[in-house]
Amino acid sequence: MSKTILSVDDSASIRQMISFTLKGAGYLVLEAADGQEAFERAKTNTVDLVLTDQNMPHMDGLTLVKSLRALARYRAVPILILTTESSDSMKAQGKAAGATGWIVKPFDPQRLLEVVGKVLGQLTP
Repeated sequence: MSKTILSVDDSASIRQMISFTLKGAGYLVLEAADGQEAFERAKTNTVDLVLTDQNMPHMDGLTLVKSLRALARYRAVPILILTTESSDSMKAQGKAAGATGWIVKPFDPQRLLEVVGKVLGQLTP
């Protein structure tokens, strides 16, 4: 059974690139344009991994991570932050919020698949 990934980014082109990469590897992908939309989708869908941007309108990535971690069903679900933010302080905030990992944009599609596979505990979807 394919794993479902929730991809969250306010940039339609970034969502499209992520979705293309992940679907090409056999994952099912749900998309959201901001943290608030992602939170609503996460509550009504079963998701195996969340991949979120940090800087978005309505709800940023760190707030999304904290909100998801407050839900029992998302306490152990991997959450990766994919963002242009690369400072150690932002990464520390992400870890403190409950993020599983941090990937800096621009991303290499193969590297994204490697990280996703690793956090999902599988080599291929």
